[in-house]
This record gives sequence, structure tokens and C-alpha cells, in this order.
Amino acid sequence: MNAPISSRLFQDAAPDYSNTSFPPPRPFQQSAHEALRQGFREGHRCQLIMAPTGAGKSYLGHRIAHEALLKGRRVVFLCDRNTLINQTSAGADAYGLTQHGIIQAGHLRRDSELPYQIASVQTLAKRGFWPKLDVLIVDEAHTMHSSWVEFAKTTKAAVIGLSATPFTKGLGQVFGQLINATTTHDLTESGVLVPLRVLSCTKPDMAGAAVSKSGEWSDKAAEERGMAIIGDVVSEWLGHGENRKTIVFGASIVHCKELCRQFVDAGVMAAVFTSETTAAEREVLVREFSKPDATLRVLISVEALAKGFDVPDVGCVVDCRPLRKSLSTFMQMIDRGLRSSPATGKTDCILLDHSGNILRFAEDFEQVYFNGVESLDMGQKLDKTVRKEEQQDEYEAKGCPHCGHKPFRKHCMACGYEKPAPAVEVAGSGQMVEITIGKGKNKKVLADNPAHLWGQVCTYARTHSAPDKQEWRARFLYRDIMGGQLPPKAWHISTTPEVPLSAAVASKIKSLTIRNVNRRAA
Repeated sequence: MNAPISSRLFQDAAPDYSNTSFPPPRPFQQSAHEALRQGFREGHRCQLIMAPTGAGKSYLGHRIAHEALLKGRRVVFLCDRNTLINQTSAGADAYGLTQHGIIQAGHLRRDSELPYQIASVQTLAKRGFWPKLDVLIVDEAHTMHSSWVEFAKTTKAAVIGLSATPFTKGLGQVFGQLINATTTHDLTESGVLVPLRVLSCTKPDMAGAAVSKSGEWSDKAAEERGMAIIGDVVSEWLGHGENRKTIVFGASIVHCKELCRQFVDAGVMAAVFTSETTAAEREVLVREFSKPDATLRVLISVEALAKGFDVPDVGCVVDCRPLRKSLSTFMQMIDRGLRSSPATGKTDCILLDHSGNILRFAEDFEQVYFNGVESLDMGQKLDKTVRKEEQQDEYEAKGCPHCGHKPFRKHCMACGYEKPAPAVEVAGSGQMVEITIGKGKNKKVLADNPAHLWGQVCTYARTHSAPDKQEWRARFLYRDIMGGQLPPKAWHISTTPEVPLSAAVASKIKSLTIRNVNRRAA
């Protein structure tokens, strides 16, 4: 029997990982990597990096692997789906990490002797045993496959998780530290992602719809309610989709097939991409859809396209899958259209919302969009809370006062405008603007002005948080005290001098901490 290809290439020489061609890291990638190193120095064996779509999670993973390989360590980069194996392998090749094996049934690049392995979690689960390793990098860590979760809890190896949506219950039992690499807002500001332009369209009536054990509407109920508006979905796309390359998310496979039929009947080249689509069919569809001038304009899926499917010039997402709880699923769906594509002149992504999700999740989505997630407990809560059916009158009817973007509630995702918080009183004149809470006899002065308050919360964060969490802790404290208003972007803890912490601010922080603990307990 012939030896694996990679063995024949490298059997006569020890692997050399010094000749790589990594592009220089962006500042947030550099700081995230340094925070990871610091976390290991502080004793955190398992750490999770949260990085939105477009932040370069695979780049970070390969860069972390390269650093370990140069130290003589054995590394496994774990993929949660077989379809991502070749994509991850091609990325490693592009960076010069060609000397890697692949753990996947029947793969030509299998070679267990190489120190760098790219592995399918399904293959390892079937084998029932793990290769020798010192570092485990888990892509899409929020999927929480039991095989790697149990291994991570018992191994002595370092474990690094990568995820854009670390909201899954139990992540906090595996990972001891969360590192926020950057935010969707910052990536949009820098041009890595494009702005989202939302059109709220005809939606199914989900009142009284059956709910599954998970707390979401059942696929059958969502499918039945969604069937009634398929004609509106197609007509709205014809009127507002601008013939952009589009991904549509349906409620079930049956729903997706009917959506596809009506798109085709309307003269639009469309195809279904679901769990029933064979590997060979998927390859053909992806190859055609990825062409800049693709005749295939619409791909329709339930969830198969929601994770790790990246065609940068997708300019429209149609959401026909109503959700009650899963913010992470909603974010994964719309993320498919947010990548920039300078080569095709893409300037934004249109979201045609036929689900109502943009209103149900608007408040929490704004929070994650601008600030990321403070802790894994916070992320878990975001995915288990049933959202109420928002009423349109809870939002500004005319959209954002500055740019008109809809929906707008507190913080505009198009231009960044933030509505002043009425809970915080501002009094005084000139440059001295007191920050107060309460009214009348109960009024307490917290700070002379916003900058004074920022200095105090920075002082608190330095003494009550790990180094990599101090910036975020200070910003969240400032936001909570100011009733939702974040500090200016130009303010950073590293450039803020030490300011004495007043008794009033210390008392306010204590009350906020108790409130948050009680909420988590509830």
C-alpha cells in the first residue's frame, strides 16, 4: 500500500516551520494574542477568543499554532465540520505551514507523524482516541461537541477556543478566560466589514405557534406560518434585493424547497443548500456561487450556510427563520453578508427581515455589535432568554435621528449615534457638569463631569480585574452608571491617570454588582 502523500514528502527531514509568510497582524489581533500569552502566564490553561466574522479567527489560530510549533510543541487545529477541513488546510498552506497532516477518514494528507494536525471532530469522535498533543485549537468552539469538551476538561494540554458567538451553555465550565479580540462596530469602522441596511418586510404571524423543547418555535410551526408569505419574500427581493448575490434562511428544508421553487418560477437562478445536499452537489454550488459573475444568485438554507460559509461578495441576506431565543443563530445568519469585497465594489449588506428577528434581538444585538461580550455567563444568558414580541412603537418611528437607519432604539448600527440616557441627570454650567443619580433628597453626586467618572471606574477596574479585562470592565461600569451611554472611543484606561474612587461611586458599583449577581442567579 502506498504511503500517504505528506509522508513521502517529509519522511527524510524534520519539519521546518521557520519559513512562513504570515501578513503582519492587525492591532487587535496582536493584542488578543498577547492577552492569550498573559492568560497562560497567569495559569489559565483553557481560554476562549471571541472574534466577530471578518476578524481573522483562522489567521489567529494558525499564528498561535505556529508559535507553539517553533517551540517544538504538537498542535491540533480542530474543525467542527468536515466541509471546513480543506478550507483550513488551504489557509495553513497559504501561510507556509504546508507540513501538516489531516485527520479525516480517507484524506490523502493523513500523516500522524507531523506535529501539526488539522482534524475533523467527527473523525476523532468515531475513533474514540486523541493524538498526542500539547496545544488544542478549537474552531467554532460554541458548538460544544462532547468529544472535545470532555477531552479539554481532562487533558494537560493548552486549549484555545475560537468563536464569534460564545453564547453556549457550559462554555464557562471549560474555558477559564474570555478574550474579546474586537467588535463588529470596530471592524465596520475600519472597512473589514460593511454596514448593515435593514428593510423590515412582511412577517409571519407567530402568535400561539408551537414551541419545541429547546424553547424555539418548532420547525413545523415556523414552516407552516412561513409558507403563507413566500410570495412576499420573492416579490420583496425582486423589488429591493437589487439582484445581489443572496443567501436566504428558511424555517425548514420543506420551506427552503418551496422558496427555491418560487424564486426559479420568477426567473431567478436559485438552489437549496441543506443537510440533504450531497458533498458533490455542495462543491458544485459553492464553486458556481463564488464566481464574481455567478448566474446562481440565491442560495437557500436552514442552517448549513450560517457557519463558516464565506463568499465575500454576498450583498443581501433574507431572514425567513423566526427565532425566540438564539441570538447567536441570528448573528451567524446576518454575518454571511457583512464581509467587505473591495474587488466588487460592495459598500453595504441589505437585510430583508421576514422573521421579525431584527426587532426581537435589536437591544442585545446592539450591545454585542458595539461592545462584545463581557463574560461567558453573559453570553450564555443572551442565548437562553425568550424575547418578547417587540412593538414597533417601542422604536423611533422615523429611525435614527441622525441618519434615518431603521430599526433604531438606543444606538444606531449605521452611524453610531446614541440616544442620551434619561436616567442620568446632568446639571451645572460651564465645564463643570456633575454626574448625579436619583432626585431630590436621594440625589448623589458621583463625579464632577464624565471624564472624572471615567477616571474613577478605571481606578476600580485596575484593582478588581485581570489586566486583559480592565478596559472592558471600565467601559461596562461607565455605561451602566451612565444609563447605557458608553465613554468616548478616544478614552482608554492605559492613558487615564489614577483618580481617587469616591464613596458614592464605590457604593454604586457595589449595587450594580449585586444586581448582576441576582440576575444571574434568577
